[in-house]
Amino acid sequence: MQSRLSDWLVKHELVHRSLGFDYQGIETLQIKTEDWDSIAVISYIYGYNYLRSQCAYDVAPGGFLASVYHLTRIQYGIDKAEEVCLKVFVSRNNPRIPSVFWIWKSADFQERESYDMFGISYTNHPRLKRILMPESWIGWPLRKDYITPNFYEIQDAR
Repeated sequence: MQSRLSDWLVKHELVHRSLGFDYQGIETLQIKTEDWDSIAVISYIYGYNYLRSQCAYDVAPGGFLASVYHLTRIQYGIDKAEEVCLKVFVSRNNPRIPSVFWIWKSADFQERESYDMFGISYTNHPRLKRILMPESWIGWPLRKDYITPNFYEIQDAR
């Protein structure tokens, strides 16, 4: 079973991969970084006019970082809005993803938070700077391989 967006992407030969469905039956699609710009625009034109949330997570220590977009198709006269989850995976060495701020303005603070906590750089974001941590903070505190600067754990002194 595929979502209508997934069917449409297949029909128009746009590369993506289904990652299955969540507990509510919402399909999750993996999108390549280089295709994210065009698929974001296509999603908006297709009717996904509301970015419900954007977040990020560290897949595994030393592995990929993921930027996650939950899109909703809101229309009058529909009881249940159609939803889809899109994930963009990037290398932690140079994590760059095109910003969707210019499509969904609600991505502003959410992409900034993902930048601040994980170091994912959203290209063409108009105000990409730290939002939670001070500008002087070193590193990306929610990465699994993050080591707090100047923190020394007390060891067993025998």
